[in-house]
Amino acid sequence: MADQYMLTKRIIPCLDIKNGRTVKGVNFVNLIDAGDPVVLAKQYAEKGADELVFLDISATLEGRKTTLEMVLRVAEQVNIPFTVGGGISSIEDVDLLLKSGADKVSINSSAIKRPELINELSDKFGSQCVVVAIDAKQINGKWMVHLAGGSIPTTLDLFEWAKEVETRGAGEILFTSMDHDGTKDGFANEALSRLSSELNIPIIASGGAGTVQHFVDTFQKGKSDAALAASVFHFGEIEIKDLKEELRTNNIEVRL
Repeated sequence: MADQYMLTKRIIPCLDIKNGRTVKGVNFVNLIDAGDPVVLAKQYAEKGADELVFLDISATLEGRKTTLEMVLRVAEQVNIPFTVGGGISSIEDVDLLLKSGADKVSINSSAIKRPELINELSDKFGSQCVVVAIDAKQINGKWMVHLAGGSIPTTLDLFEWAKEVETRGAGEILFTSMDHDGTKDGFANEALSRLSSELNIPIIASGGAGTVQHFVDTFQKGKSDAALAASVFHFGEIEIKDLKEELRTNNIEVRL
């Protein structure tokens, strides 16, 4: 990646996909249908999104096939990089997604269950394709990693796991604070800032976006490299163009 690209802060709409449709809930439950992913993706690219993330929450094989078809359609119509995550647990899964047109893949539970997967994917496809998503929440003052969309606690410490993920060859970390997700009260900037200072790979902030100021704060206080959000974008509460102009005003380098 070019230095200039790395220094530019990125705005990333996230689309949760189920059976080929876009859905977004609050705190990972109560899914609300928010449209056709290809139409939304195209719209976002035109509005100035830097990248897109698609998280496939379909549990069935049928749903996965629909996702591959969707990836092909998105790749045909969208000119910004996009990442696909959800249910990826093998080199074969990744191979199919990248061949269908995805730029990166995001792995989460499968990396916790078998950390070697990170090494394997990084060795085969290059670390620039490998995003490791980490869902964590605070338990007795400690940030603990959770599985299955944040519903199952593990014994992994967020910061220790993030360091291992980097060592194993991940190109980026997508950190979602389960305490903040869906609340629209702002990102987990203290944890993000610590991740940014302890690691060398880019950190994508997720969970808590509600206002333009929250984005300013996560770049300035959280030292995040990118910020991801869903409902504020899907339902037009924040326009990306306005957001980027405000970031510029705050001396945050963005691609306009």
